Amino acid sequence: MAEEDNQSLHNENNENNCVRTLKDHMNPTRTSAPSCIVSPPETSHFNFKPDIIQLLPSFHCLDLENSYLHLREFEEVCNTYNDLNCSMNIIRLKLFPFSLKDKAKTCLQNLRSGSIRA
Repeated sequence: MAEEDNQSLHNENNENNCVRTLKDHMNPTRTSAPSCIVSPPETSHFNFKPDIIQLLPSFHCLDLENSYLHLREFEEVCNTYNDLNCSMNIIRLKLFPFSLKDKAKTCLQNLRSGSIRA
């Protein structure tokens, strides 16, 4: 391999080469917008079992889907979950994004940052 090829691969003589610390690797820069959902401080105590996510109905935002029926089914599943540290509204707020798929998830992610509050 030619000397110049080796240097270009490893950027050894490149002055613009930034040295990344271990902290930089452990805390990468955010590449997506902050969430549109603002969680209240008391949600830090909210712990849910991953099994509940499998019980949630899925909404894809297709023409044949009924959004009201999805919300009714979503509430039914959430009502079976009990957490003494959080209100039902917080439980719903935390679990709702897991019920959205495809186009519906994209619509949620495109909402203005901080636009949904408990």
